[in-house]
Amino acid sequence: MTEQGRSTAEAMFEKALDVAEKHLDAAVREGGPLGAYVAIAMIEAAVNQAVEHASNGDIADMLRDLAEQIENDGDDEED
Repeated sequence: MTEQGRSTAEAMFEKALDVAEKHLDAAVREGGPLGAYVAIAMIEAAVNQAVEHASNGDIADMLRDLAEQIENDGDDEED
């Protein structure tokens, strides 16, 4: 992928993330005391829908990357 293509893909992903976060925020608010569970349930729902658009391997790779980011963020907070 060219640098411009990579930049375009990153910009599209950031826009998609903004849309997802807006809807997640609304769902968490609607869930009230269940908000944390709603957020986790939305991960599962998103993965279930994502497999319709990408291969299982691609989804698993993305989830591994996400898990690594979460672990790294936790390590950074401990420092």
